[in-house]
Amino acid sequence: MPHRVLLTTDAADDLEDLFDYISTQDSPSRAAHVLDEIQCVFDSLVEFPNPGVYPRELSALGIHEYREVFFKPHRILYRIIDDTVYVMLIVGGRRDMQSLLARRLLGKRF
Repeated sequence: MPHRVLLTTDAADDLEDLFDYISTQDSPSRAAHVLDEIQCVFDSLVEFPNPGVYPRELSALGIHEYREVFFKPHRILYRIIDDTVYVMLIVGGRRDMQSLLARRLLGKRF
């Protein structure tokens, strides 16, 4: 059964920040290409939301409500509730994920 994919406000902000960063550091066309590739990831979650792995930082705490897929070097974290996939954050793999996840996800429960 197809799922809906919705971005949280934080994830939408992440996407905008990512576009702005790549546009500035590389080029607007490269930024558009990266966003197109991320859209392909979202499209795949419509049909197959479960292949994502549990984020190791959360799994170590016994939290298995979230999954992630990788679009190197980015990590896309999401949560499935009923027939909806909520994209929670889109971040670079080099970020301090422990503190980011604690700040962004653990304080926001659905």
